[in-house]
Amino acid sequence: MRLWSLHPSLLDRAALVASWREALLAQKVLAGGTKGYTRHPQLVRFRAHDRPEAAIGAFLVALQREATARGYRFDPTRIMRPMDPLSLTPIPVTDGQLAYELAHLRAKVTERSPAWLERLPAEGGPASIRHHPLFSPVPGDVEEWEVR
Repeated sequence: MRLWSLHPSLLDRAALVASWREALLAQKVLAGGTKGYTRHPQLVRFRAHDRPEAAIGAFLVALQREATARGYRFDPTRIMRPMDPLSLTPIPVTDGQLAYELAHLRAKVTERSPAWLERLPAEGGPASIRHHPLFSPVPGDVEEWEVR
């Protein structure tokens, strides 16, 4: 499961679609609708939010908005608690995590859709990396929950 901290506009088609599907699964886990994936490390930050189900709903809303802007059809009725990402308390994400995810995405894109690579910022300072609107960058290393 990869719930990207990067802004959805940075994700290539495959990453955007996969993130949507995985976030829908995360939504089901957080709502208690499945016994699988309940200990997945990517869910730590959503569970730590004061409104976990609203937070994953806001995460999904941003993905759905990006998909719509690209002409894809992500069904918004699948979002149990749709929230504007900017209406919730942001979830902190370290700048080290953002840099790690950008490098990870660049490696994936290099293999599957090299043309998308030129849309991504160069690996460099975290200040140049756009983040998902639900998250708020803070100084730090790669997150402890990240599986490398």
